[in-house]
Formats: sequence, structure tokens, C-alpha cells
Amino acid sequence: MYPNTPNQTNSGQNPFMIQKEDEIDLKVLLFNYLQYWVLILICMFVGVVGAFLFNRYSTSIFKVESSILVVDDKPALGTDLFESSGLGMLQGKSNIENEIGILKSFSLAEEAVTELNLNVQYFEDGFVTTTQIYDKLPILVTVDWEQAQLVGGRFKVVIINENSFELSIEDDGFKIFNPKDPYYKIEIEEDISLKKSVYSFGEEIKGENFSFTVNQIAALPGDVVLFNLVDTPSLALKYREELEVVPINKQASILTLSLETPVRKLGEDYVNKLMEMYLERELSEKNRASENTVRFINEQLAGISDSLRFSENRLQQYRTENKVFNLSEEGSVIFTRMQGLEKDKGQAEINLKYYQTLRGYLDTNQGEMVAPSVVGVTDALLNNLVQAYSELQAEQVRLSANFTELNPSVRENATRIQNIKKQLQENVNSAIANTENLIADLKNQIRMLEVDVNSLPETERNLIGIQRQFTINENIYVYLLEKKAEAEITKAANMPKNSILDFAKSGQLPVAPKRTLNLLIGMILGLILPIGFITIKDFLNTKIEDPKELENQIKVPLIGMIGRNNSTDAIPVMNNPRSSVTESFRSLRADMSYLSPHRDNLTILFTSSISGEGKTFVSINVASVYALMGKKTILIGLDLRKPKIAEDFGLANDKGMSTCLSTDTPWQDVVKPTGHKDMDVILSGPIPPNPAELLLQDKFGQIIKEIKEAYDVVIFDCPPVGLVSETKELFGFADISFFVFRQGYSMKGNTQILNNLVEKGGVSKIYGILNDVHIDKGYGYGYGYGYGYGYGNNSYGYHEEVQLPWWKRALRRK
Repeated sequence: MYPNTPNQTNSGQNPFMIQKEDEIDLKVLLFNYLQYWVLILICMFVGVVGAFLFNRYSTSIFKVESSILVVDDKPALGTDLFESSGLGMLQGKSNIENEIGILKSFSLAEEAVTELNLNVQYFEDGFVTTTQIYDKLPILVTVDWEQAQLVGGRFKVVIINENSFELSIEDDGFKIFNPKDPYYKIEIEEDISLKKSVYSFGEEIKGENFSFTVNQIAALPGDVVLFNLVDTPSLALKYREELEVVPINKQASILTLSLETPVRKLGEDYVNKLMEMYLERELSEKNRASENTVRFINEQLAGISDSLRFSENRLQQYRTENKVFNLSEEGSVIFTRMQGLEKDKGQAEINLKYYQTLRGYLDTNQGEMVAPSVVGVTDALLNNLVQAYSELQAEQVRLSANFTELNPSVRENATRIQNIKKQLQENVNSAIANTENLIADLKNQIRMLEVDVNSLPETERNLIGIQRQFTINENIYVYLLEKKAEAEITKAANMPKNSILDFAKSGQLPVAPKRTLNLLIGMILGLILPIGFITIKDFLNTKIEDPKELENQIKVPLIGMIGRNNSTDAIPVMNNPRSSVTESFRSLRADMSYLSPHRDNLTILFTSSISGEGKTFVSINVASVYALMGKKTILIGLDLRKPKIAEDFGLANDKGMSTCLSTDTPWQDVVKPTGHKDMDVILSGPIPPNPAELLLQDKFGQIIKEIKEAYDVVIFDCPPVGLVSETKELFGFADISFFVFRQGYSMKGNTQILNNLVEKGGVSKIYGILNDVHIDKGYGYGYGYGYGYGYGNNSYGYHEEVQLPWWKRALRRK
């Protein structure tokens, strides 16, 4: 009983066989790729070489890093004061995110680019790539950015001698940068042309949309320098996008600035300049309050200086004319009291003027805000409100430079400003009212003292009035000078609250390209690409190649495999009995005794799905292998449409089966000897007009019956069952039928033809044969083709033994 016949059930199947089959499948997959090992190795080598060349000639990118310490803003008011003012939301606000936004702001990047003068980029040609140069420049290009300039393209300078050079356009793609509209550039479609090609160093090179000068520094004759012009907004935007600012961790207020650049010195200079401009901006904002204070005091001094000078001259003139220098005791007492009241009144008037100025600023947002403490206002709440309001306004300016008005931080800060402004306006209005009342009271006290002055002699009374006016102006002048000195000292002592921890420094090794990783990627791609190609090729392959796959697709047993006939001989069984192909036919003959036991006479049919699959080759050699046993064998060519047997035996196809069926010629008259003992052949004969009808005659059955009585083995070489209809009628005359597939030729879909014959056509005792086996899928099918489907019939003949490669010997089945 055959283990894989259709009548067999799987109930008694050995579970270990399933595990063995799974293991074989893995080996098949491995062998499928290993047969392309040369291709895979070549692709891996190409991948590694490609990665090496990429590493060698790609531009190295270095990472420049620095760090800066950001001090969180401390609340200007105490907790209780904030709570009482309704401003508790300002308490403890961290500004790390805001400082990151400032460092990455476009305006700060623009200031740094402008300070470094990076608008001209210089390059030199290498063997493969172009390299940017930054320091030790051979030439210096000076650009007039006040007029339109060409940006985006590239110029080429070839040094002729120490006085002249040749200028040309190396790369088009220019755009026009207009300083009047710096954020929009005009595309240029036509080519740019120069008025001439040779210029002198220092000569202005001027055109419709460009104007620059090339100056000699250290260029030598024959040197080639490339340069292109880049406008400041584009550079600022580029560096802004490339700069990364991140805190070192969530708890710390230390920021790390990093920039990846192909020119280390350029990256270091830019990051250092960026940090410098950042601290300068912070310091200028802190100095703004002191500058506003000095400006306010200078305005007051300008008015009081003239009054002081006038009163001083008047006092001196009066004393000289009236020879009065000292007051009487009573006059001194009255003067001292009045002097104190006048001093208080002058201070109150200065405070009132400050309050009025502050109210005007709050109402119109025009002018500058001065701290109350500078002019002597000691109101703690007012001082803290003004300080908080000033800080929030500065914060709003910094946020607006980086974010739109719809940003949550900008909107939240604007709300805080409105809250403090409301508190300030209420406080200032109250302070103005109180100060006005104080001045009125002081004026009343002064008027009462003036009554006592009227009782003094006229000379002394006039002296008191003049000296009183002088003293008032002098006290105010001295007071303002003191406050101005204090403001200037404060400005000189101002320092940025933030500080640079580490200046920019780049690593010695580039961060890109990642050389080791690229080599690994190249090798992996060299491995994956051919494997992927092989996998896709196999997936899209519609031809039968794997015997195991064929065995799984057909509903009948695959009874044997015939190896590739590498010779031109169509009958290797007779002419080359020691070949491996002959052994495969011997193995197939041995299997016949199991397929149809206890039969002295045997009729075997061979067919296929289409022409070219080798059914005639198999038919001839199976007939030959039986003839070698001494069996009287006859081969009948039933392919009446496309006969081939005559060519293989070197016979003339002048008569044959078509002759017998279409005339009264007996079959014995059309039998032809093959030249081999015990082997005859009936050719198909001349091609008839109605081959199907001839084979369906009762006469054909009678002829076959007589032939079976005369011969031990009858071999039918039938037409392809997938192309003609009469073959289906011929299965009834055969004891055993074989459906021939050809490796690498037969379509996978043709297996359904065989399955339909079994399932729908009712054909029994039909088996599969795989012909022309030459593609090794892991089982060693290409070596010694004596595989007999597991019946214990290995090839015992003299087939050619081929030495397996080492990797197949290591992985082959034991």
C-alpha cells in the first residue's frame, strides 16, 4: 500500500513525520537562498564598498555644544502683597521655556549673523565633493547689501595673478534679494550674464541686481574659489532651525545649545556670538530702567539749573547792594522753619510730577517708565507694582518676538499686564490726591510763616525771601544730583542674571556620517536586497521548480523524478546505461512492480498538460528500460497531431496508427523495429484531418487488445491532455497512467488539470512524474536522480555520483 495514495487516511500518521517535514521545509528555504550565495556575497561586498565610499566622500558633520545657566525670575512682591493685589499668579513663575524661545528666536539669530558677517560663503572643489572654508580665506568678497543682490546661485573665481582674476557663474538658480522687502525673494528664470569675465581685485563688480567687490588676501595664481551670497534673513532662519536648545534635565535650569555643522570653527563662533547677543539683550533690558531714570532727572535738572543760577546771582547782588549778610536771631528761626517747609514742598512737587508722568504713561503707553524709588517715593506697594509691570512688559516684548498674539503664553502675560496696570492706575490716582493735599497743607503753613516775616525789617524781610528761593533751588538741585549718581552707579553695577557655563566646543569625531553604522547598513542592504529579489522572484515565479511544492499541490502521488539529460541523445537508457538519468528510469521501472503488482502484461500511458514537458522522452526511455529487462515492449505514438517519436529513432513517419485507423491496413504492417532488442514502435503516422474521431473508433480498441496479447509491455505516448480531448478516452486502455511535469517549464496552474482528472474525470491509477530535474531546492535532487518516493528503492545502478559542495554536505539530510 502506498503511503500517499488517495485512499489512505491520516489517522495512523506518525506525528514525528510532521516535525520532520517542517524541518525539511526550513532546509528547503535555506537551500533556496544558498544556491545564490555568490550573488549574495557580491551584493554584500558592493554594499560595504558603497558604504565605505559614502563615508569617504560625504561631508563630515560635527556637533558644537555649549551650556548656559538660566536664573528663574524671583517674584518682586511678597506673597501677602501679591495675594492682596490679586496677582498671586505671578508668584514662582519659571521662565525656562521663555528663555528657550528667546535663544531660538529669529531676531536673536539675525543679530548673531549680522555681527559675524556670514553673508558670503566660500567653497573649494575637492575630488568628489565641494568643501566650505571659513577661516584662512584666500579672497574676501565685500557686498553692498543696501541694494538688491543675487542669492542662491554660486560664483566661481579663478586667480590669474596677484592683481586679476576670472569670474564666472558656476551654478544658476539665483534669486533676487531686495532689502526693502527682505522676506520675499524674486525667482529668476533667465540665465545671469556678466559684463566681462576678467576683473581686478578691488574693482566693483556691478550689475542690474548685484554689486560686490573681490579683494585679494592670500590667493595664488591658479587657485579656484567658489562663493555664494546669502541674505541675512535666510541665514537666520537656517541657523534658527538647526539650533537645538534643551534643558539638561527637568529639574535643572541649565540649557544646552547644540548645532550640527560641517565647519567646526563656524559653528563655535555662531553659538558663542548667539550667547553673547543673548546676554547683551538681557543686560540692555535691565539698563533700560536706569537710563530712563537718568533721562528723567536730566530733564528736571535742566529746569532747576536756570532757577538756581538766577536766585544765586540775585542773592549775591542784594547782599552786595544792601551790605546785609546775616539774619537776626528771630529772622534765622523763621527762615529755618520756612526752609524745612519749602524743602518738603519741593519734594512733594517732584513726587506729584512723577505721579502725573506715570499716570500719563499708563494712559497713553508713551514715554518711559521710571522707578518710584529713584525720585524718593517710598510707597512699597507702588514700587513693587511698577517693578512687576516693567518686568512683564519686557517679557511681553521678548515673547512677541517669537510667538503670535494667539500663543497661550503671550495671552496669559497680556492678562497679567492688564491686571497690574489696573492696580497701578488706582494706586497712582490715590497718590496724586494725597500729594496734592500735602502740598496744599504745606502752602498754608508757609503762608502763616510769611505773616511773621512781615513783622521783620524790610531789608531783612527781602533777604529772607531771596535766600529762601535760593535754598529751595539748591536743595532740589543737590537732591536730583544725588539721585542721578545713584542711577548711574546702579547702571554700572548691572549684570545679566543668566551666565555662560561652557563656551561652544565641537567634538573631535564627526556625528555624521556614522561610519560603522553605515558599513553595517551597507552589508545588511547587500544581504537583504538579493534575498528580497530572490523571494519576490520565487513568489512571482509561475513555473514548477520545487518537487516538494509540486507534491503538495497535486492530489495524486509524485511517483518519481527524472533528471536532466545533459546529452543530445534522446535514448540515454540504451546508449548511456551508466548515466544518472538512466538510473532514474530504472528506479521508476522498479516502482512499477508496486504500482501494478502480479501483472505479466502491463500497459502504461504517458501524457502532460502542454507540449514540451518531455512525455515523449519519458515514454521512449521507459520502453527502453523494460526492453533491457527482456520484456517484449512496444511504444505506440498516439499524438496524431504533433508526432515526435520518428525523429528520435531516425525513422520515417510514413505509416503508423493513423494508417491503421483510416484504412484496412493491419497493425502488424505498421510496426517498425527500433534497432534495439525486444523493442518495437508504432509511429503515429501521417497527420489525419480528424485525429480525435480516429482514436474514438471501436477499431482502435480492437487493435490495442491484439497488441496487448502480443507484447508484454505496451507504452502509450499520448497527446497533452490539457490541449486535446481524445486523451481522456485513452486512460481506460492503460493499467497505469503518468502525468509528466517539467521542472522550470510547466506552469504551476497546470497541476489543476491533473487534479480535475482525478476529482471530476474519474481517472484512477494515475501518478505524477517530474521531468528534467536540475534545480536543487535543498534535497539534493540534482545528484543521483534515483529517488523512488520512499519505498526503499534507492538507485543501485551505476549512476554518476557528483560530489556535493561543503555547505550542502553540512545541511543535507542524514
